[in-house]
Amino acid sequence: MLERTAYQRTAYQRWGKRGFDIAGAALLLLAALPLLLATALAVRLALGPRILFRQWRAGQGGVPFRLVKFRSMREGPGSDAERLEPLGRALRATALDELPQLFQVLGGRMSLVGPRPLLPEYGARYTPRQAMRLAVRPGLCGLAQSKGRNGVPWEARLEWDARYVERITLAGDLRILRDCARMLWRGEGASMPGHATMARFDGPP
Repeated sequence: MLERTAYQRTAYQRWGKRGFDIAGAALLLLAALPLLLATALAVRLALGPRILFRQWRAGQGGVPFRLVKFRSMREGPGSDAERLEPLGRALRATALDELPQLFQVLGGRMSLVGPRPLLPEYGARYTPRQAMRLAVRPGLCGLAQSKGRNGVPWEARLEWDARYVERITLAGDLRILRDCARMLWRGEGASMPGHATMARFDGPP
């Protein structure tokens, strides 16, 4: 159960953020349609018939939902590093694997900007401040991602998420989208140092 946390709900968060999400996701889907189709075909040819990867993640209030993304790993035994294909590395570096989540933004499960959705079992390991990230819809990109994507250590990442929740504004969301786009352009932060993807979160040290 999500603990009550005090944070300032801005007028944008109450009345404008959902409209911004719908308009932005619709425009991005129209612009990215050729990329969606090309990526789906590439995954089908390289990794087989199962194009999409689905995994339970924690949504707003800690309620689980099925996150959808393009598959980047081959099926079967082995570590993430062993199963991650060259195509998958390219998809993760450019975040093209996340494009299907635009449909989840339209559907209201996610927002364009917010804390990235993590595994539901992590919720029991959060401090009260870290649990603030569950008070809002998870995002396609977030403040922590704008600071370095998966290259940001867990403690710093969860602190950036809490700071985002404390005050959500349109100007802030636009800055985050701009900075995340710059990170993608440079191809930085796709994985945590020393890991093929991300290390598990085991709670505060």
